Amino acid sequence: EDRLPFARATATSPTPAADTATDTTDNIIMAPPNSKPTPQTYRILVACLSLFVLLGGYYAATRPAGVGFRLPFSLHPLLMVLGYVGLMGTAHVTKKLGGYSNTKLHGYLASAGLATSFCGLYAIWRNKDNMGKEHLTSYHSWGGIASLVGLVLPALAGLIFLHPDFGIDKTNGDYRLAHKW
Repeated sequence: EDRLPFARATATSPTPAADTATDTTDNIIMAPPNSKPTPQTYRILVACLSLFVLLGGYYAATRPAGVGFRLPFSLHPLLMVLGYVGLMGTAHVTKKLGGYSNTKLHGYLASAGLATSFCGLYAIWRNKDNMGKEHLTSYHSWGGIASLVGLVLPALAGLIFLHPDFGIDKTNGDYRLAHKW
């Protein structure tokens, strides 16, 4: 039987306690996508994001193997991983906790992630300048620029329209939905 990832168990599906001899993986009830994480889940997610940034960021910054950490080139992958995964990922999970202070922290973390990612762009730009190479010559570079520009728009919308203190339309559901996507 195929189920959606967030399918709920129904009254007709057996519960794990009803038949312990059968495989109970069909009876797992997953949280809906907009549910609030528990404090323990939040801590685990932030720890996983932090660990990924430390290990993945270092790994990406020291590629290809054997060349080590090189300035300014290595700052590019390190800062991008820190900005996109570490800070913006934590901002997303923090917003899911709900509440005024978490909403403000979400904005601060996401903004710091955006700024950190722009620092990663600056690092690779300087590296290209130092090597006398042209800019924006690959799909990777154009995709990166598109990604950063695409993140500026939700950041501005969040600041102008949705800020909990001075957002001009902070209760508008359409803006909130657009900001999420």
